[in-house]
Amino acid sequence: MTDEDRTHQGGSRKPGGFTVSRRGVFGAGAAALVVAGVGAAVSGCDSDSDSGSAAERTSKDPVAPSGHITDQQAQAQSSLPFADRQDFADTDKGFIAKLQPDQVKDAKGNVVWDNESYGFLQGSCPNSVHPSLWRQSQLVVKQGLYEVVPGIYQIRGLDLSNMTIIEGKTGVIVIDPLISTETAKAGMDLYFANRGQKPVTGMIYTHSHVDHFGGAMGVITAEDAASGRIPVIAPQGFVEHAVAENIFAGTAMARRSAYMYGAALPRGDKGQVGAGLGMTTSTGTVSLIPPNRDVTRTGQEETIDGVRIVFQITPGTEAPSEMNFYFPDFRAMCMAENATHTLHNLITLRGAVVRDAHVWSQYLTETINMFAGISDVAFASHHWPTWGSDKLTEWLSLQRDTYAYLHDQTLRMLNQGYTGIEIAEQIQMPPGIEQKWYNHGYYGSVSHDVKAVYQRYMGWFDGNPAHLWEHPPVDSGKRHVDAMGGASGVLKVARKAYSDGDYRWCVQVLNYLIFADPTNEKAKMLQASAFEQLAYGSENATWRNFFLSGAYELRNGNFGTPTKATSASMISALSVDQVFDAAAFQINGPKAWDLHLVADWVIPEENKTYRTELRNGVLIHYVVPPDFKGPAPDATFTLPRLELIAVMTRTKDFVKEVASGAIKASGDPAKLKQLQDVMDKPDPNFDIVTP
Repeated sequence: MTDEDRTHQGGSRKPGGFTVSRRGVFGAGAAALVVAGVGAAVSGCDSDSDSGSAAERTSKDPVAPSGHITDQQAQAQSSLPFADRQDFADTDKGFIAKLQPDQVKDAKGNVVWDNESYGFLQGSCPNSVHPSLWRQSQLVVKQGLYEVVPGIYQIRGLDLSNMTIIEGKTGVIVIDPLISTETAKAGMDLYFANRGQKPVTGMIYTHSHVDHFGGAMGVITAEDAASGRIPVIAPQGFVEHAVAENIFAGTAMARRSAYMYGAALPRGDKGQVGAGLGMTTSTGTVSLIPPNRDVTRTGQEETIDGVRIVFQITPGTEAPSEMNFYFPDFRAMCMAENATHTLHNLITLRGAVVRDAHVWSQYLTETINMFAGISDVAFASHHWPTWGSDKLTEWLSLQRDTYAYLHDQTLRMLNQGYTGIEIAEQIQMPPGIEQKWYNHGYYGSVSHDVKAVYQRYMGWFDGNPAHLWEHPPVDSGKRHVDAMGGASGVLKVARKAYSDGDYRWCVQVLNYLIFADPTNEKAKMLQASAFEQLAYGSENATWRNFFLSGAYELRNGNFGTPTKATSASMISALSVDQVFDAAAFQINGPKAWDLHLVADWVIPEENKTYRTELRNGVLIHYVVPPDFKGPAPDATFTLPRLELIAVMTRTKDFVKEVASGAIKASGDPAKLKQLQDVMDKPDPNFDIVTP
């Protein structure tokens, strides 16, 4: 069997550890990083020595791309259709004005958004960046105010996402007000400067991710929404999902988001060059204004400020609560984040509930049937619009086919006994899908999307009993290091792998040594260099950011969590049930084994009494029914919901609140102190690449 035959079966690997096949361009197989070239830039690049020892030098600076990387960059450069410049024309279409300088600061003068730092992208592609990713970043970095069609405008390049502005009869409707209040305000100011000052007469959240609602208070006030003066529309379940994602596992997600988006990384050709979906996340003030109007069904029509909108709910797609919608008077459709100019995630690298590729593809079919034939343009909450009914129908159809193919082929192969990691190495995407730039894996990847489908159906266990009860990383590392002849044996293997260009194996064996002995500087520096080589070859921006973040922390130390996904306004949106759920997730089980505490919480505005009971290290809660005949509580507290949130999150001192009368207490109020004493605080700075 020839190499070509094996490649098409998905099992071939060329020397150097990189898979050379169509799927490489797409991001599957060899770790979403099949490399592509950079034309004339290849010959002019200084390559780092391929020897492992050279890569172990103690330095805070990244290594140069190796010969293995530059060779494969050149190969892929010749195989991709860089002569196709349509996307560049589309990104510039309708341009009105830029924010100058392209930098946004908070009230204290701190920079929370800096597109100026990406000026280097105007140059030719270096060997340290996959040229397909370089191309994507050159497109995504474009910023300013753009006209989609007369009456519909977008702010792009001022945050990870887009903010869209619809002109109504008396004012403007704002769709998805970015992550931070500062960037949202800057975007609105740019619009007003070029289109005239107008009142905001409506706001729409397409879905429950923070980059689509966090800047709300930079556009309107909470009172505007609470009073009903400004309609704020969202899909049903929006607040529940928005709060749950950012509070329940928010600390861990935010820490991993720092890796995924690379917000703490230096900008440059050996650093962060974007995130595929946008450049990165802003680091300003996150807010949440709860909606005052829900969309509950497909076909629901609303009119805001004279603008008719027809909605399609799409739960379980890119977000658990999401919707597309259509503007009949503009012949324009908003695709939220269900169709963009990249393959999306079925599970994000930061962590999330696995998304349903099957449902996602079905909803896109419904979208096509409902809106495509009557639309002249489709825009989304990321990237640039697609104009023309035929073009947008093809775009939606191929995006639909991509998710359906990933789902169906993963199911086919798992039923043949292949595991998720094996399917990810073997799957071949159809040429008709791969040839479109907007299906490339800049944000999601075929590799980790396949594993997400497998996880959704089969879970973490692959069925092999050898994997049922493996040692955790530190214990496994010590045993592997011992079996390989100690640290010197591991380093010998890793150096050879690095020299051979087998960077995947290099980082894997070094991981054993670093977790067995995190003080081994040679291992950390060599792994950092191997991470950097993997990053340079990655078409997928989030994989690149993960590799570079790991390398950066090995060289410089922990950078923590630069982007905060929670805020006072978001926390204040917690329901009583969510408050107690969040408290339960912080109970240190072993410390609480022997405690038995029962408390009643009377929430006057809800006319309900909630009971919490801590026993066996578990905090449960429920609404006390009117005819309840259970045991009396140890203590009863009467307080408003916001006061409950304040004391349970420790933003207010419980004892002082009782003394002031803000909380009425009976029984033994000291019981709450016992509860708080067994609650752990989340750690936003936990280590990732070291134990």
